[in-house]
Amino acid sequence: MSETMQQGAKSARLPRTARRAQLLAAAQDVFAANGYHAAAMDEIAERAGVSKPVLYQHFPGKLELYMALLQTHADELIAGVTGALDSTTDNKLRVQAAVGAYFDFVDHEGEAFRLVFQSDIRGEPVVHETIERATKSCVDAITATITADAGMDEERARLLAVGLVGASQVAAQSWLASNRPIEKAEAVKLISTLAWRGIGGGYPLQPHS
Repeated sequence: MSETMQQGAKSARLPRTARRAQLLAAAQDVFAANGYHAAAMDEIAERAGVSKPVLYQHFPGKLELYMALLQTHADELIAGVTGALDSTTDNKLRVQAAVGAYFDFVDHEGEAFRLVFQSDIRGEPVVHETIERATKSCVDAITATITADAGMDEERARLLAVGLVGASQVAAQSWLASNRPIEKAEAVKLISTLAWRGIGGGYPLQPHS
């Protein structure tokens, strides 16, 4: 049996879930490096070490493959932010944890953040909807926390939440684009301190019993 046939036989024995994970990992590398439009299914298949028919068995087309990745990472971002808010009852630490969730997300190996924050097909309705859902879910979670703890009406709490999300996202991306000029922990502390002085100073949050 030739080396190519041996590799093919070995590849074919992967369970479906393992194969899907392998294909998604390869696709993430290609999409992150090239963007959606320049990425080719041929390159993704080659990077995964499979034939194109095998790739198409799992994903009917490039958009479906991209959406599978985008959905996964959008869910990771939402889970990171909501988990940060639930991680403590200390409101100052909550703000720091929420900011940290964005820095952790952009710092993730494989540059998954590019699919969510820097997608070159945001105009595609299904892509736009998924990205907006992720942002809204994070804003909703922070809004609920501010409303409950600061005794503020929802409209004002939401505006503050949008500001915190926007500042965290932009600052985290700038930090990464600048090649991490300071330690991540220090960067998170700087942005969270700025946010806390605005939220905690202007609208004192009450400690939980």
